[in-house]
Amino acid sequence: MKQTWRWFGPNDAISLAEIRQAGAEGIVSALHHLPNGTIWPENEIRDLKTNIEQAGLDWDVVESIPVHEDIKTAAPGWERYADAWAQSVRNLGACGIRTVCYNFMPVLDWTRTNLSYPLPSGARCLRFDAVDFALFDIHVLARGGAVNEHPPEIVALAAERAETLSASDRQALTDTILAGLPGAEETYTLDQFRDHLARYRDIDADHLRQNLAAFLRHVLPAAEEAGVVLAIHPDDPPRPLFGLPRIVSTAQDMRFIADISDSPCNGFTFCTGSYGVRADNDLAAMLRAHGERVHFLHLRATRREADGLSFHEADHLDGDVDMVEIVRAALEIQRSRGVILPFRPDHGHQLLDDHRRPGGAPGYPAIGRLRGLAELRGVMHAVERFL
Repeated sequence: MKQTWRWFGPNDAISLAEIRQAGAEGIVSALHHLPNGTIWPENEIRDLKTNIEQAGLDWDVVESIPVHEDIKTAAPGWERYADAWAQSVRNLGACGIRTVCYNFMPVLDWTRTNLSYPLPSGARCLRFDAVDFALFDIHVLARGGAVNEHPPEIVALAAERAETLSASDRQALTDTILAGLPGAEETYTLDQFRDHLARYRDIDADHLRQNLAAFLRHVLPAAEEAGVVLAIHPDDPPRPLFGLPRIVSTAQDMRFIADISDSPCNGFTFCTGSYGVRADNDLAAMLRAHGERVHFLHLRATRREADGLSFHEADHLDGDVDMVEIVRAALEIQRSRGVILPFRPDHGHQLLDDHRRPGGAPGYPAIGRLRGLAELRGVMHAVERFL
């Protein structure tokens, strides 16, 4: 397995030199400065690739080429955005970059309610608090029907918490959910967010699945032509939010996506933290079932909390993910396919002086990910000995 690291480009608080010191061999990045729906020019791809290679690293995975909301909603003219997406894939292939991670989450990318939750150890992590989420949905966003989409006990706790919520806490919660996390496509005001939700009023899960299928059938020929594999990332969290359907959350979802096309370019990013939030997902079985189509791995562990909906990022070898078994399955898949699978330590705790590094992206600290990568490397080497 190839050790990679997500890097947000020249403005990232962590330099390529530091990433190499952490033990990574490859980079996961994107042209983050380009607007959604734009064709990625070959010269800009080559410039970033050269920058990465001059640091002694490889650009192994693109994460992500954003999928325009018009594609997800199948709005009139969505094909022009799909054409631009496909041309970006061709341009990446021409530059020798062969793996594209993408997602099909409506409106919002990954969602949390706290970006710096204190743990007993003194470290800080990302957290999704079901009560805070319901509070925002019902009392801040004031979405119609929201009260019926949360468990009654969560609704009651949210109402209590809302009574004492300060204006600054209200704004902080809004900013955390809507202002955009690393890799997110857009940032929104409350009114803009309401407008985007309205676009999905008549789109249920089956409808969204058909839109995904139409998109893949449109772009897969370009991926095959370019020799680029597409690897869809699961929903995070893997369940509906704000009344929006989510269609990359379960083993059944993976089977549907695999059945859209038998092309090996139609594949998966296997994120253990995202899929692991659901207690009904058997991660190792899901990974093995689709081993021929898994092209990239995000290795992290999440810890489900007592209410069954809240969760936080755990240490990479802790939480609700059997990371040893996941690494074993990945190494077996590698051996059977004769490939080297890239993986990266996803998210990480803020440790030591991580919080003092200016401009650091939430969930992507230097020391926390260095620790995670080192732990995963140890598991990988140990498991390899016994295969």
